[in-house]
Amino acid sequence: MATSDRYTSQELMVAVASREIHDGDLVFVGMRLPILAYAVALSTHAPTARGLFEVGLMRDRPADAFLGTMGDPPNVAGALWATRMSNAMALMAQGHVDLGFIGGAEVDRFGNLNTSYVGDPAKPKVKLPGSGGGADIAVLSRRWVTLMNHEKRRLVDRVSFVTSPGHGDGTPGWR
Repeated sequence: MATSDRYTSQELMVAVASREIHDGDLVFVGMRLPILAYAVALSTHAPTARGLFEVGLMRDRPADAFLGTMGDPPNVAGALWATRMSNAMALMAQGHVDLGFIGGAEVDRFGNLNTSYVGDPAKPKVKLPGSGGGADIAVLSRRWVTLMNHEKRRLVDRVSFVTSPGHGDGTPGWR
């Protein structure tokens, strides 16, 4: 991971990602770096943005304590809305989610993400966990941001498998 004298590459990604959150946005947050980007946005320029978590929680501020998973008690406590995952996903299906954050193992030049496997599908080099909601975010959010470490093995010409579609093969109007 590259660093400067003042910040790490992950801190830079968080700062840049936070700028994608607009005041009043409903943001499908996710875990790790997106939570930090959401917290930065709330405290700097988007105080009325709301965070939506896949487990069915909506918050107007980040949790007060470390989260190992989205459903940890600190995330549930103080939530504006605690419901089922299907209701959170329904908000996205109805077009109410302004921005979603997604990570992945690979991203290609057309914004397609792979979170399924790397290599030949008959004998993959690496098996990955799958979509986990990423395909829904890519298709149903008004905007989405890929937030992942920038490594040569992750930034590929074509992903091994399209788990979450970006712009397909790049044909105009594909999306």
